[in-house]
Amino acid sequence: MMVGHLGANPNVQAPLNLTLMAPGSGYTCGLVEDTDPTISSDIGGRRQLQAYRTWKSTCTYSSFVANQAPVCCVSLSTFYNAKITSCPTCSCGCREAEKNTDSCIREGYPAPQSDSLDSDDIVLCTDHMCPVTVHWHVMKNYVTHWKVKLTVSNYNYRRNYSNWNVLVQHPGFSQNATAFSFNSTMLPSLGFLDEVALFWGIDYYNNDLLNADKDQLGAVSTQILLKKDSNSFTLGNGWALPRRIYFNGDNCQMSLPDTFPMLPNGSSNLKPAHTLFLFLIYQTFKTVVTWH
Repeated sequence: MMVGHLGANPNVQAPLNLTLMAPGSGYTCGLVEDTDPTISSDIGGRRQLQAYRTWKSTCTYSSFVANQAPVCCVSLSTFYNAKITSCPTCSCGCREAEKNTDSCIREGYPAPQSDSLDSDDIVLCTDHMCPVTVHWHVMKNYVTHWKVKLTVSNYNYRRNYSNWNVLVQHPGFSQNATAFSFNSTMLPSLGFLDEVALFWGIDYYNNDLLNADKDQLGAVSTQILLKKDSNSFTLGNGWALPRRIYFNGDNCQMSLPDTFPMLPNGSSNLKPAHTLFLFLIYQTFKTVVTWH
């Protein structure tokens, strides 16, 4: 920030009530302090200019300050269990009685006009009341790979999310992973117990997460193919489900692990049907040979 036309006034005061608003709310700035005058170059570096006075302030970002309530939640499902773990109730706040309010619109009702309500966020009335949900579905379990579907849904009637990103913490990302409809990259796992992958939209295809309307939600999705680590891979105890998910840097609300869709009880003790069939054929053949 530059201040000009000070003249010869030696008593110019430091800025007051400094607030940093980029890229959004959530920043808290400390006291403004004097520091050594800033020196900049001019005329292609052939001359140096010294500022009259320079102040500094340290600003820090907090998602808790930016959003008093979470802005997203996570739901889970798997091919081996009919149970769907929905977003926790009141993940992003609780809704009022069964009617349209200043914060949400019931399903089947017309979407609000752009200037009909004062709030920037008008969402579909749900049990979780989140503007965004992330759904993780385990689709297939192959011999060397397994496949999941990642879907991000926008419940907001007014806001598009451009250049969105989803960060997933999951032990399976220690192996090679391929996303078919999103950009993706693996990130260093410093500070995380599990591996971390970052996903974001492809330009001119799904980099805009469109807002909801009266007919449907806005949504983007991709299938992800992950290579198995034969030494550690197992579908048991919720291993195939993510540990944490973040949307645009905000921590999404997740259900407790005891609500996750687990493997059916005793499934590991079931004998493959084809093995039993071959055993019966062998016994029949042995009986026929003995009789002859």
